[in-house]
Amino acid sequence: FPLADPIIGLLITIAIFGIVWQSARAVITRSLDGVEPGIPEEIAHAAEHVPGIDRVIDVKARWLGHKLHTDIVISVDPSKSLSEANAIAGALRRELQGHLPSLGNATVQFDDYGVEPVASAHDHGNGHHHAPDPFKVESEIATGLLEIIDTPAGERMRFTVSKHAPGLNAVVEIRRPHGLEILPLLASPNDHHALQSAEAPAEPHEFDAVLKLTSERGGADLPFRMTEPEGHHH
Repeated sequence: FPLADPIIGLLITIAIFGIVWQSARAVITRSLDGVEPGIPEEIAHAAEHVPGIDRVIDVKARWLGHKLHTDIVISVDPSKSLSEANAIAGALRRELQGHLPSLGNATVQFDDYGVEPVASAHDHGNGHHHAPDPFKVESEIATGLLEIIDTPAGERMRFTVSKHAPGLNAVVEIRRPHGLEILPLLASPNDHHALQSAEAPAEPHEFDAVLKLTSERGGADLPFRMTEPEGHHH
Protein backbone atom coordinates (compact mmCIF):
# COMPACT_ATOMS: atom_id res chain seq x y z
CA PHE A 1 0.00 0.00 0.00
CA PRO A 2 2.08 2.95 -1.29
CA LEU A 3 0.17 5.62 0.71
CA ALA A 4 0.71 3.89 4.07
CA ASP A 5 3.97 5.67 4.84
CA PRO A 6 2.73 9.24 4.12
CA ILE A 7 -0.55 8.61 5.97
CA ILE A 8 1.26 7.33 9.07
CA GLY A 9 3.74 10.19 8.77
CA LEU A 10 0.86 12.68 8.64
CA LEU A 11 -0.73 11.14 11.75
CA ILE A 12 2.57 11.33 13.62
CA THR A 13 2.97 14.97 12.53
CA ILE A 14 -0.51 15.82 13.83
CA ALA A 15 0.29 14.12 17.16
CA ILE A 16 3.55 16.05 17.44
CA PHE A 17 1.79 19.35 16.72
CA GLY A 18 -0.81 18.53 19.38
CA ILE A 19 1.88 17.88 21.98
CA VAL A 20 3.79 21.03 20.98
CA TRP A 21 0.61 23.11 21.21
CA GLN A 22 -0.25 21.84 24.70
CA SER A 23 3.30 22.38 25.94
CA ALA A 24 3.57 25.84 24.36
CA ARG A 25 0.23 26.89 25.84
CA ALA A 26 1.34 25.78 29.33
CA VAL A 27 4.71 27.55 29.00
CA ILE A 28 3.17 30.78 27.70
CA THR A 29 0.48 30.73 30.40
CA ARG A 30 3.04 30.29 33.18
CA SER A 31 5.38 32.91 31.70
CA LEU A 32 2.48 35.38 31.94
CA ASP A 33 1.84 34.40 35.61
CA GLY A 34 -1.23 32.44 34.61
CA VAL A 35 -2.54 29.32 36.33
CA GLU A 36 -4.95 26.56 35.47
CA PRO A 37 -8.61 27.60 35.93
CA GLY A 38 -9.28 25.21 38.81
CA ILE A 39 -6.41 26.32 41.06
CA PRO A 40 -8.05 29.47 42.56
CA GLU A 41 -11.17 27.44 43.27
CA GLU A 42 -9.07 24.75 44.97
CA ILE A 43 -7.36 27.39 47.14
CA ALA A 44 -10.71 28.85 48.19
CA HIS A 45 -12.01 25.33 48.88
CA ALA A 46 -9.02 24.61 51.13
CA ALA A 47 -9.78 27.73 53.17
CA GLU A 48 -13.29 26.43 53.87
CA HIS A 49 -11.76 23.60 55.94
CA VAL A 50 -9.98 25.99 58.33
CA PRO A 51 -11.96 27.03 61.45
CA GLY A 52 -11.87 30.74 62.21
CA ILE A 53 -11.95 31.97 58.59
CA ASP A 54 -15.18 33.87 57.97
CA ARG A 55 -14.69 34.13 54.23
CA VAL A 56 -12.08 34.36 51.47
CA ILE A 57 -11.77 37.89 50.09
CA ASP A 58 -9.24 37.44 47.28
CA VAL A 59 -7.06 34.71 45.77
CA LYS A 60 -4.05 35.16 43.49
CA ALA A 61 -1.71 32.45 42.24
CA ARG A 62 1.23 32.19 39.89
CA TRP A 63 3.86 29.65 38.86
CA LEU A 64 7.53 30.26 39.59
CA GLY A 65 9.37 27.39 37.93
CA HIS A 66 7.76 24.19 39.15
CA LYS A 67 6.38 25.74 42.34
CA LEU A 68 3.03 27.43 42.82
CA HIS A 69 2.97 30.68 44.81
CA THR A 70 -0.28 32.09 46.11
CA ASP A 71 -1.54 35.21 47.90
CA ILE A 72 -4.80 34.86 49.78
CA VAL A 73 -6.76 37.51 51.70
CA ILE A 74 -9.09 36.20 54.39
CA SER A 75 -11.59 37.74 56.79
CA VAL A 76 -11.48 36.74 60.48
CA ASP A 77 -13.06 38.00 63.67
CA PRO A 78 -11.14 41.24 64.53
CA SER A 79 -11.43 40.50 68.25
CA LYS A 80 -9.07 37.51 67.95
CA SER A 81 -5.67 37.81 69.58
CA LEU A 82 -2.39 37.95 67.68
CA SER A 83 -1.59 34.33 68.50
CA GLU A 84 -5.05 33.18 67.36
CA ALA A 85 -4.70 35.03 64.04
CA ASN A 86 -1.24 33.53 63.47
CA ALA A 87 -2.63 30.06 64.28
CA ILE A 88 -5.36 30.48 61.67
CA ALA A 89 -2.80 31.57 59.05
CA GLY A 90 -0.60 28.56 59.88
CA ALA A 91 -3.53 26.16 59.65
CA LEU A 92 -4.47 27.61 56.27
CA ARG A 93 -0.94 27.13 54.93
CA ARG A 94 -0.95 23.48 56.04
CA GLU A 95 -4.37 22.94 54.44
CA LEU A 96 -3.17 24.49 51.19
CA GLN A 97 -0.11 22.25 51.18
CA GLY A 98 -2.38 19.22 51.51
CA HIS A 99 -4.58 20.33 48.60
CA LEU A 100 -1.73 21.58 46.39
CA PRO A 101 1.40 19.39 46.65
CA SER A 102 3.28 21.71 44.25
CA LEU A 103 2.71 24.71 46.55
CA GLY A 104 5.94 26.61 47.19
CA ASN A 105 4.82 29.62 49.23
CA ALA A 106 1.51 30.93 50.56
CA THR A 107 1.18 34.53 51.71
CA VAL A 108 -1.82 35.00 53.99
CA GLN A 109 -3.20 38.49 54.60
CA PHE A 110 -6.08 39.62 56.78
CA ASP A 111 -8.86 41.77 55.37
CA ASP A 112 -8.86 45.36 56.68
CA TYR A 113 -11.80 46.67 54.63
CA GLY A 114 -13.77 49.19 56.65
CA VAL A 115 -11.20 49.29 59.45
CA GLU A 116 -10.05 52.78 60.30
CA PRO A 117 -6.27 53.11 60.02
CA VAL A 118 -4.20 53.38 63.15
CA ALA A 119 -1.75 56.25 63.14
CA SER A 120 1.64 56.26 64.80
CA ALA A 121 2.17 58.50 67.74
CA HIS A 122 4.89 60.26 65.82
CA ASP A 123 2.98 60.88 62.58
CA HIS A 124 2.89 64.59 61.77
CA GLY A 125 -0.45 66.21 61.17
CA ASN A 126 -2.37 63.68 63.24
CA GLY A 127 -2.66 65.77 66.33
CA HIS A 128 -0.87 63.78 69.00
CA HIS A 129 2.50 65.53 69.35
CA HIS A 130 2.82 65.24 73.13
CA ALA A 131 2.87 61.45 73.40
CA PRO A 132 5.48 60.01 75.78
CA ASP A 133 8.50 58.33 74.28
CA PRO A 134 7.77 54.68 73.43
CA PHE A 135 9.05 51.84 75.59
CA LYS A 136 11.32 49.33 73.85
CA VAL A 137 10.33 45.81 74.87
CA GLU A 138 13.06 43.18 74.96
CA SER A 139 12.14 39.82 76.47
CA GLU A 140 12.32 36.11 75.69
CA ILE A 141 8.54 36.23 75.44
CA ALA A 142 8.35 39.12 72.95
CA THR A 143 10.25 42.07 71.52
CA GLY A 144 8.82 45.23 70.05
CA LEU A 145 7.69 48.77 70.82
CA LEU A 146 5.04 49.86 73.31
CA GLU A 147 3.60 53.35 72.79
CA ILE A 148 0.56 55.59 73.10
CA ILE A 149 -0.83 56.41 69.67
CA ASP A 150 -3.60 58.51 68.16
CA THR A 151 -6.40 56.71 66.31
CA PRO A 152 -9.66 58.02 64.83
CA ALA A 153 -11.37 56.52 67.90
CA GLY A 154 -8.99 58.27 70.32
CA GLU A 155 -5.73 57.49 72.07
CA ARG A 156 -4.75 53.85 72.52
CA MET A 157 -1.91 51.86 74.03
CA ARG A 158 -0.24 49.85 71.26
CA PHE A 159 2.39 47.12 71.32
CA THR A 160 3.96 46.54 67.88
CA VAL A 161 5.55 43.10 67.98
CA SER A 162 8.66 42.19 66.00
CA LYS A 163 9.14 38.72 67.53
CA HIS A 164 7.13 36.69 70.02
CA ALA A 165 6.64 33.25 71.55
CA PRO A 166 3.53 31.19 70.64
CA GLY A 167 0.30 32.09 72.43
CA LEU A 168 1.29 35.66 73.28
CA ASN A 169 -1.00 37.73 75.51
CA ALA A 170 -0.24 41.16 76.92
CA VAL A 171 -1.73 43.40 79.60
CA VAL A 172 -0.59 46.85 80.76
CA GLU A 173 -1.08 47.61 84.47
CA ILE A 174 -0.75 51.35 85.22
CA ARG A 175 -0.23 52.47 88.80
CA ARG A 176 -2.58 55.34 89.63
CA PRO A 177 -3.09 57.11 92.99
CA HIS A 178 -6.52 55.50 93.27
CA GLY A 179 -5.32 52.00 92.26
CA LEU A 180 -4.45 49.97 89.17
CA GLU A 181 -5.61 50.86 85.66
CA ILE A 182 -5.65 47.64 83.63
CA LEU A 183 -5.50 47.73 79.82
CA PRO A 184 -5.63 44.34 78.04
CA LEU A 185 -3.93 44.50 74.63
CA LEU A 186 -5.87 42.73 71.88
CA ALA A 187 -4.95 41.94 68.28
CA SER A 188 -5.27 45.04 66.10
CA PRO A 189 -7.89 44.46 63.33
CA ASN A 190 -5.72 46.06 60.65
CA ASP A 191 -2.27 44.83 61.70
CA HIS A 192 -1.78 41.27 62.98
CA HIS A 193 1.69 42.26 64.20
CA ALA A 194 0.23 44.65 66.78
CA LEU A 195 -1.67 44.40 70.05
CA GLN A 196 -3.83 47.37 71.03
CA SER A 197 -6.00 48.46 73.95
CA ALA A 198 -9.73 48.86 73.38
CA GLU A 199 -9.80 51.98 75.59
CA ALA A 200 -7.63 55.06 75.97
CA PRO A 201 -5.18 55.22 78.89
CA ALA A 202 -6.37 57.76 81.43
CA GLU A 203 -4.73 61.16 81.80
CA PRO A 204 -2.11 62.08 82.72
CA HIS A 205 0.17 60.12 80.42
CA GLU A 206 3.00 60.18 82.91
CA PHE A 207 2.98 57.05 85.02
CA ASP A 208 4.75 53.93 86.24
CA ALA A 209 3.41 50.69 84.81
CA VAL A 210 4.10 47.04 84.16
CA LEU A 211 3.75 45.21 80.86
CA LYS A 212 2.67 41.67 81.76
CA LEU A 213 3.42 39.11 79.03
CA THR A 214 2.28 35.49 79.00
CA SER A 215 2.79 32.75 76.41
CA GLU A 216 3.20 29.02 76.02
CA ARG A 217 6.81 29.47 77.16
CA GLY A 218 5.91 31.23 80.40
CA GLY A 219 5.49 34.84 81.44
CA ALA A 220 7.36 38.04 82.16
CA ASP A 221 6.61 41.29 84.02
CA LEU A 222 8.39 44.27 82.47
CA PRO A 223 8.21 47.52 84.50
CA PHE A 224 8.44 50.80 82.59
CA ARG A 225 7.73 54.50 83.00
CA MET A 226 6.17 56.93 80.56
CA THR A 227 6.95 60.62 80.85
CA GLU A 228 5.25 63.39 78.91
CA PRO A 229 7.46 65.91 77.10
CA GLU A 230 8.21 69.21 78.82
CA GLY A 231 5.32 71.66 78.54
CA HIS A 232 2.64 69.00 78.12
CA HIS A 233 2.07 67.91 81.72
CA HIS A 234 -1.57 67.71 82.89
